[in-house]
Amino acid sequence: MSFKDKVAIITGGGQGIGETYARRFAAQGASVVIAELNEEAGQRVADEICRAGNAAVFVKTDVSSESDAAAAAGVAQEQFGGIDILVNNAAIFHGMRYETLLDVDLDYYYQIMKVNMHSPLVMTRAVAQSMSERGGGSVINQSSTAAWKAQGGYYGVAKLGVQGLTMCLASELGERNIRVNAIAPGPTDTEATRQVPAEILDQVVNGLALKRLGDTADIVNMAMFLASDEAAWITGQTFRVDGGDTMLPA
Repeated sequence: MSFKDKVAIITGGGQGIGETYARRFAAQGASVVIAELNEEAGQRVADEICRAGNAAVFVKTDVSSESDAAAAAGVAQEQFGGIDILVNNAAIFHGMRYETLLDVDLDYYYQIMKVNMHSPLVMTRAVAQSMSERGGGSVINQSSTAAWKAQGGYYGVAKLGVQGLTMCLASELGERNIRVNAIAPGPTDTEATRQVPAEILDQVVNGLALKRLGDTADIVNMAMFLASDEAAWITGQTFRVDGGDTMLPA
């Protein structure tokens, strides 16, 4: 799939699955804006993409901030001419506290929701006009298989909210030819999962139909399809890429 002459904003593109998103879209010809809060990580990925002969720029971005979201969209407009693709990957996960809904400090809960559930809306609002002016676009939100499980407390609640947001935005933006879909990764090999004790990871893998952790490329392969013209009549959907972690009716 070629994304020549396309412009993609990848939130959280300095590490984990987001880094793979950024590198793959750039390798396929897209100009990439890495909207990342971690300045060192985001700049590193942008520099490495540029050294490989592709186009990328880093913008320090708090994805829950309207002004930061507008600034990232502005950089895409000024440097590359507009926005065609938005991947809402950024979330609080690595290092997140695990507490019950009844016990979690509400200020912490609200911060998790602000980033993990509401930031895709903040970012989508920031890019919608540019996508409209370019004839349409593709928004890809990151959900999780945690959305189908009564586990993980507020993380699963936030990711279930992302799926509802995906459907509502798809309905609102369809007349502008902006497609909005979501990907729900299962257990994936990232820095966050590498902190999990080996015996627990073994139990997780043994519960999957395909007996391995996902690779970031497994997730990105779906995103490449959803962002492409081959998915031109697909919107409002959440796709589980999870090795059989959740086998539910569509």
